[in-house]
Amino acid sequence: MTTETSATPSAQPLDGRVAVITGASSGIGEASAEHLASLGAKVAVLARRAERLDDLVARIGKNGGTAVAIAVDVTDAAAVRAAADRVEAELGDADLLFNNAGVMLPGPIEELRADQWQQQIDLNISGLMNVIGAFTPQLVRAAEQRGVADLINTSSSAAQNLYPTFAVYAGTKAFVSHLSKHLRVELGPKSVRVSAIEPGIVGTELQDHVTDTGARAWLEGSKESVDWLLPDDIARTVGFIASLPLRVNLPQVFIMPTGQPS
Repeated sequence: MTTETSATPSAQPLDGRVAVITGASSGIGEASAEHLASLGAKVAVLARRAERLDDLVARIGKNGGTAVAIAVDVTDAAAVRAAADRVEAELGDADLLFNNAGVMLPGPIEELRADQWQQQIDLNISGLMNVIGAFTPQLVRAAEQRGVADLINTSSSAAQNLYPTFAVYAGTKAFVSHLSKHLRVELGPKSVRVSAIEPGIVGTELQDHVTDTGARAWLEGSKESVDWLLPDDIARTVGFIASLPLRVNLPQVFIMPTGQPS
């Protein structure tokens, strides 16, 4: 005698959640958008390159997910606030913000590349703050209604380790890590979990922007001895952080390639 049972598909860990990902047109942001959508979140993907965002939204939709593309430069505070308004109107309050947009432009300090210094400060610090300022009210409201929200910032191993010629980039990422610790103290009591992810070398377009020949040679040489992290490795970490029980917060996640010594 056999007994038939009907199985109900289990809910995905991020069902009902609204995720915003900046820097979503490539690399870590792109991989994270696809992964979070696969876990059930509705995602808003933000970046400057509209065509890439449209392709990403189409892929997510083809795989059964829900996504909205918003072309925006995060260094434009007014444009970021408008993007936040659109997310609220189309998807509801964001309860998961992956603040990931950034740029890496190493070079000897004696070369006085003030333009590159400012570009890193504008995007890695000011852009990050524009996004935090625009979406924090939504995170707090969502946490009140749903019991939890997540603010996850992309920092770097350079926030802790020393890499010659990476001083300005490392300084911007040290800001991200230290800011995240302070925001956790401020927002944690409101059920907004704050995390900083500090990866070592991840194979993305970030390296393509490097113009300094010494830094480019160091990066290329590291490929011979180190199996670089993949964007999907970081995406899965973001999904893991957001899927943890509400009582659990990972404030700082340091992720290194196994073969990268520092």
